[in-house]
Amino acid sequence: MIVPLEHILILAGLLFFLGMGGLLAWRANLIMMLVCIEVMLNAVMLVFVGGSARWGSADGQLFAIFIMALTSAEVSLALAMVVYLHRRRKTVDTDLFSEMKG
Repeated sequence: MIVPLEHILILAGLLFFLGMGGLLAWRANLIMMLVCIEVMLNAVMLVFVGGSARWGSADGQLFAIFIMALTSAEVSLALAMVVYLHRRRKTVDTDLFSEMKG
């Protein structure tokens, strides 16, 4: 059974806006912000793979693999940043980090 592209786009849209809503709701917690960004990137990957299946091209799947590589690098850097900030300030509350404000 083939899933229609419209259903994939609706699911991806729901996931993307769920991630965006979580990003806006949990702006104080760095770890939750990173999780919400991952949910948004997974929604984009779903759109790429759904479009790839719809048009019979492997381009969307290649972009999805590229996004997976990008997210794995992002997770490792973000985890290092969270560990560093937690050791330095004993918190991951983003409101307390004022050095990055312009």
